[in-house]
Order: sequence, then structure tokens, then C-alpha cells
Amino acid sequence: MDFAHNKANSGGTWGAARDKAATLLSIGQTRLELLGNELEVARITITRQLLLAQALLFCVGLGVVLTVMGLVILFWEQRLVVVALAAGAVWGTALYVYFAIQRSNRHAAPLFNASLAELQEDLRQLKAATGHGRTPG
Repeated sequence: MDFAHNKANSGGTWGAARDKAATLLSIGQTRLELLGNELEVARITITRQLLLAQALLFCVGLGVVLTVMGLVILFWEQRLVVVALAAGAVWGTALYVYFAIQRSNRHAAPLFNASLAELQEDLRQLKAATGHGRTPG
């Protein structure tokens, strides 16, 4: 083991290049693992939200139908007015939800924010280490 370590250190330029390549591969592997973790968290979050949204839509839809049926039976003589008011309320709620979704999408944080920040920091550090980040003076 000590012999292999000395052999890598005595490689001169090739040894240094191998070390830099290994470091870059290690950085790349870490960043890919971070990206994979973010993808998994995003997938779990989206799946959970979709399931909850489906349950909510089912319950709200059934509740609206049962409420309208009850109001129609209660106000049998004005059933057309009750159905028209219920339809207007449903369409008004649908428009409100549509615009709320649009507003939410505009303010959503970009996907892979942490990965991009880490990659930018890596790039900054590499430029600083190689001297590419310096300004001529």
C-alpha cells in the first residue's frame, strides 16, 4: 500500500494530472448524488401533492353535487335558480383556483437550486485555484 502511494506521488506531471482527474471525478460524483437526491425529493413531493389533490377534488366534487341536489329538493319550485347559482359558484371557484395556480407557478423556486449553487461554487473555486478568476492588474 505504501509502495502504491509513493508510486502515485512520484509520477510527476502524470501523477498530478491523475490526482486532479480523480478530484474532478469525485466532485462530479458528489454533484450527481446531490442532483439525484433533489430529484427523489421532488418526485416524492409531486406524487404526494397529486394524490392529495385527487382526494380533494373527489371530495369537493361529491360535496358540490350532494349540496346542489339537497338545495334543489329543498327549493323545488325555484330549482332552475338554484342550479344556475350553483353553476355560477362552481365556475367562479374554478377561475379563482386557476389564477391561484398561475400565481403560485410564477413564484415557485427553480428546480435544482442547490445543485446549481454548488456547481457555481465549484467553478468559482476552480477558477481561483487555476488563476482564471483573477483580473489583470
